[in-house]
Amino acid sequence: MAAEPQNPPATAVNRRAFLARISFALAAAMGAVIGLPIVGFLIGPLLSKIPGVWRRVGAVESFPIGATVQVTFLDPSPLAWAGTTAQTAAWLRRDGYDSFIAFEVNCTHLGCPVRWLPKADLFMCPCHGGVYYDDGRVAAGPPPKPLFRYPTRVRGGQVEILASAVRMG
Repeated sequence: MAAEPQNPPATAVNRRAFLARISFALAAAMGAVIGLPIVGFLIGPLLSKIPGVWRRVGAVESFPIGATVQVTFLDPSPLAWAGTTAQTAAWLRRDGYDSFIAFEVNCTHLGCPVRWLPKADLFMCPCHGGVYYDDGRVAAGPPPKPLFRYPTRVRGGQVEILASAVRMG
């Protein structure tokens, strides 16, 4: 006579199913504990907008009429540990007595820094050959848009730029 296979008792099957469910629940909870901060880190900047801040860049009389110069100022959202990287720049041109135009230094193609070429009256991106006219319009190369402009104002004899996050293309 052949021996019949013995089935485990019903309590063992229920215990095994219970422990499997507990293991899956604990794994899911640990995945959520680890995953939610990562998702928040990736999505958070997309949902929060950094407000612009007016930054002084110099006295009105320090900028000659018709000249385009590079000015530096504090980023609108500096971190405590940022150090010198919290400084950003803009190209500022004085068009008249109280009239200023400020351009971001970043090319609208890939964000490379543009240079001002005073003899040619052009901005140029040395990385990919982007060229902009003195008013920021695209003259040649791959940039899809003109240089972004910062709003400017004069208050108390000081030129101020409304600093905002760097925009790309």
